[in-house]
Order: sequence, then C-alpha cells, then structure tokens
Amino acid sequence: MCGIIGVVNLEDTVVEKGLEIMASRGADASKITKLEHITFGHNLHSIIDYVEQPLVSAKGMLVINCEIYNWEELRDKYKLKAKNDAELVLKLIELKGMKKIVNVVEELDGDFAFAYFSKKANKIILAKDLAGVKPLAFSINTKEGKFAFATEKKALPFKSTHINPRKITIYDIKTKKIKNIDRWIDKKKVLDKNEIKDLLELAVKKRIPKKELALLLSGGVDSALIGKILQNNKMKFNSYFAGIKDLTEPKDLAFAKGVAKELGTKLNVNLVTVEEFEKELPKIISLIESTDPVRVGVASTIYFATKKVKEKVVLSGLGADELFAGYNRFKNSTQVNKDCYSYFIKMYENDLYFEDIITMSNKVELRVPYLDKKLVEKALRLNPKYKIDTEKDINKIILREYAQELGLGNEFSYRPKKAAQYGSNFDKALEKLAKKNNFSSKAKYLNSLTSEKNNTPVAALISTGKDSLYAMHLMQKQGYNVKCLITIDSENKDSFMFHTPTIEFAKLQAKALDIPLIIVKTKGEKEEELKDLEKAISQAKKEFGIEGICSGALYSNYQRSRIENICESVGIRAFAPLWQMNQLDYLKQVMKEGFDVIITKIACYKLDEGWLGSTIDGNTISKLKKLEEDVGVNPAGEGGEYETLVLDMPTFKQKIRIEKSEKKMENEFTGELIIKKSKLVKK
Repeated sequence: MCGIIGVVNLEDTVVEKGLEIMASRGADASKITKLEHITFGHNLHSIIDYVEQPLVSAKGMLVINCEIYNWEELRDKYKLKAKNDAELVLKLIELKGMKKIVNVVEELDGDFAFAYFSKKANKIILAKDLAGVKPLAFSINTKEGKFAFATEKKALPFKSTHINPRKITIYDIKTKKIKNIDRWIDKKKVLDKNEIKDLLELAVKKRIPKKELALLLSGGVDSALIGKILQNNKMKFNSYFAGIKDLTEPKDLAFAKGVAKELGTKLNVNLVTVEEFEKELPKIISLIESTDPVRVGVASTIYFATKKVKEKVVLSGLGADELFAGYNRFKNSTQVNKDCYSYFIKMYENDLYFEDIITMSNKVELRVPYLDKKLVEKALRLNPKYKIDTEKDINKIILREYAQELGLGNEFSYRPKKAAQYGSNFDKALEKLAKKNNFSSKAKYLNSLTSEKNNTPVAALISTGKDSLYAMHLMQKQGYNVKCLITIDSENKDSFMFHTPTIEFAKLQAKALDIPLIIVKTKGEKEEELKDLEKAISQAKKEFGIEGICSGALYSNYQRSRIENICESVGIRAFAPLWQMNQLDYLKQVMKEGFDVIITKIACYKLDEGWLGSTIDGNTISKLKKLEEDVGVNPAGEGGEYETLVLDMPTFKQKIRIEKSEKKMENEFTGELIIKKSKLVKK
C-alpha cells in the first residue's frame, strides 16, 4: 500500500508535510510533481514492479494506491504498454476518456484509490474500490478554490471527508465544485451457493503475492477458512496473533494455536503486558484518529500482531461478519441482506480505514479476500438461509460448511464468534487501565491520553423519547461531539418515518442539554417527508459542520435505511448505535445509566391506563418481560405498543418536571398522557 496526496492552490509544503506524516506507507520511494497550480505527491510501497509516481503524461497526471489483480489481462485486452498496474490505470483512463470513467473503474479487479488530473477537462477524478479497502479523503474550501486529497485524513490541511467508494468524485478546478457519479453493484441473484465458495477461493488465490505471505489468525472461522484455502492450494504462510498476557490467558489464543496446528503453519504470538500496552496507547490513538474504546481495542490487536510480521503482505478475515451475518445482532434481523448491506457500506470509514493505517504503520500491506468486488456483490444477495439459522443459533453458515468441507475440524469451523478485542484481552486491559487511573469509563481514560480526541461533529435526530436520546448518549460516551439536535415536527401523527413529539419537550430537552435544536416542519406524507429530513440534515451540515447523524433506530429497517440513504447523498455518516440490541437488555441499560423515562402513550393489549405516566424501572421491565412471554409484546415498544418521554439523563444540566397532566383513554388499551404544564428545574 502506498500513500498519495495532492493539492490545488495550496503550498507545496502541504504535500511535503503530508508525505512525511505518511512516511510509513512508502519505504521504496517518495516523489512530488507539480503541473501548473496542481501538486501531487506519492510514497511508494512496491509489491509488483518498481515504478515511481506521480505518473505524468501529455494528457494528465495520476497517483494511485493499488493492487489491481487483472491488470495484465486488461493490458493485453487493450494492447497497452504498462510495466505495472499503476501504469495500466493511467493508460486505460486516457484510452477511454473522462466520459467513460465509470467503465474504467468497474473494469478494475482489485483494491485501489486514485486521483487523476485531466489537463483538458481541468478536473481531478477521485475513485476507490467498491468496498473502500484503500482509503482516500478530501478537503475543500470552495470560497478560496483550495482543494486537497490524501490517503490519510491527518495528512490534510483542513477538515476532510472520506471518499464514498460507491461514488466517483470529480472536482472541477474552474467552478471549484464537487460532482459525484454513482457506481453500481451487481443485483443478479445468487442461485448456487457453490458460486460463493468458488469466488472466495479465487479471491484468496489472487491476493497471494510472489513474495512471502502472512495471515492474521484469531482462531475464528473467518481467518481459519482463508488459511485452509491456502493450505489446500499448497501455499506457504506464517500466522500471527497478539494479546495481553498478564491478565487471564487470552481466550482466542488456544483456538489460534489449534487452527495453526491443523493448517501446518507457524503461529507467531506477540503477548504484551498491560504496562507495554499502556505505553503504546497514545501512538495507537494518534494512528487511528479515534478514542472510541471498541475501535482502539480492535486496532490494538492488529497493531501488536503486525509488529511481529516480517512479510510484506498479510491476509485478514475482515468483512466476513458484515457480508455473512456474523454479528450477534443479526439474530434479531428480519431482513438479513439489508442489514448486511448496511454494515458493509460503513466499513470504509470504520474498520477498513483504521486497519489500513495500523498495518501500514508497521510497513505491512493488508489484503482482505472477503471484500473482493465479485464476492461482495454475490454475498449481499445470497439467500439468508445460507447465512444465519436463529433456531440452531448458527451464523455464517456457508463459511462454516465450506471450512468443514475443506477439512477444518468442527471445533474451529463452528466456533461461536468472539470479538477480537475481547478474545485478545485488550478490552479487559483498557478496563484495568481506566480503573487504575481513576476514570469512570474507558472512553474518558482514552480521551485523557491525547489532545486529538474523537471530536467528530455529529447531529442527533431526536423524538424526545428514550431511543433517540439514549443513542445520542452512547455517541457522546464514545467521544463524538453532538453539535446540534434535529427534530421533525410532523402534521401526520401516524407518520411512517417519525415519532411525533410535542415540540415544547424537544425545546426543553435541548435547553437541558445546552445543545442547539433544529426544528423542521413536515406534512408527514410517506416518502415526501424524507425531503424535509434531508433539508434538516443539510442545514445542520452547513451551520454546524456535522460529519454524521445518529438515530435511535432499534429494529425499523424502514427508518434506518432511509436515513442511511439520505446521509449517503448528503455526504455524511449514519450512526445507529442501538441497532438490533436485545430489547430487555437495552431497557436495563437505560435504567442503569440513570435515565428518567416515563410512558406517555399506549396502544397495546394488556397495557391499560395504569401504565400512562409510569417510570421505566426494574418493576416495569419485569412486567414488560412477562408480557413479551405471554402475548408477544415488544418490550422496548418497537411495535408501537407505547411511547416515552425522557425527563432526565446524565448529561441534562436541568431536569423536566411535569406539573399538570391528565390521562385520556380512547379505549381500554389505547390512551395518552396529556401534559398541560411542565418546566425545567434544578437537578
């Protein structure tokens, strides 16, 4: 993996400094080229043939970070003279022209991120592989005509945005505007599950370098299956594992050793002490640009494993959980492939970005077979019965069956998933360090280690109820900076999309939180109301510079998918931190965190007038659990059984006190708490 950077109407020193920041990405060469007012820079990490970049022609200039696996095929097909994949991409772009840039990108089989400057069009094209395995971000100042792009966000001079891999981004130097062209994903149905197996084997084989190969081995089925494919194809490789040693033995270690023995590969284990981990934490945080405890825990596993890797290329099982329903939350999914797609489209900003940076910091190139373009397209349309069986409590069924077919033992093929940060003890080490340093949470401890806190600006879509405000609370705990609140004032009280809060409470909550509130009115017409939400999000992006929005979506694919689509079009991230949580566990967390929540509406058999105004506490949760068992009530009210109002939460500076209310019942099990008078009071 290489490092690329470029600027328009900015000093060359920006490029020089950026290349220094990304120095670990290019041990083979570093070069800067300037054409008129445009400067490109490149750090080379050569895997194929040594060809320095930027590449310059009579028509333009290219910098690219890539592994194109079909470059020789394309070279021969179009009769192009190219020494390596980078040269092939330049010549193919210039052969087909700007108007067919989508066709060029779709023909590339591999992982890539590139920037091409066209002299004739006076435009810069930015594009990535479909999954976004290779990172690329950009910064823009339209007023001053300043533009920059780079592999890593921290190499850019001002606020930056990740390039969406499902779009080709074009910057017009003359108009100083950005235009996006949508890419497509193959929507043909998968009729034969063996097609998936064949594609996975091909994806692994094409990613095997001519030089030595390594594998990150956790002991789970994802990496073990890759190892089994390598073994069956008589490919030699070394395996690597990392964990904390001075707590209990990492739970994944025994399984990693067992898999390595079956595969006939040497397992290189890097077990570090909590003290050694503590010393490296500031560096890890700086590398991944985040203090999110989950992200730090996962990144630490990869960081310490790849510190021991001697080979230039390492394979990982990343992507299998997203594509084949590997997370526990999928057990509650009603639309498995939609949920798989939702996880997949977020990977480029999360796991893929920080794992690329972590591995390259140790001068190792990460390759991810599960995110092969053809495999992704098929996996997203695979019959869900090959992914998950909730009755038997088995996920990633097709991968487990395939591993078993190839000869991997059942104890490894059907081992339940354990998240890397837990199976390696890095999460446990974070807990210990937080307590040792007298912090109430891992997030607060991690924030104390750096001035570069995870202060990503986001907006919270709130309805005044428990779901939206608890989702916001979780985002704040992870270090996100909630810059504003958004609430939709719908005329349609039966809106498909939005709960319809009394706006007065949204205002009180915003005041209690001391966070600005954007209120947008809508008639609440199905689908049309989404345009009003997009206006609100666009307003928040313009006024507060938000880079994401969080919602309280718990099980509603209708709501979540539409918010995600809007965020994709506006160019920000969508967060749904509650998604597919167990409803009873979720309610217990809300109570444990100190939320004061009351029930304000009921519409469900067995919920009578006595429920109105009641607080969600241990007794209430027990009753809801009994109703779930007896009549199938959704404990968290996901079926519209009840609605809530948050009167207090940990970050409220004041709390809401209800001074006058009355209960209005339509029938025995349908009614509303009419709040006539309320105000903020001291806590």
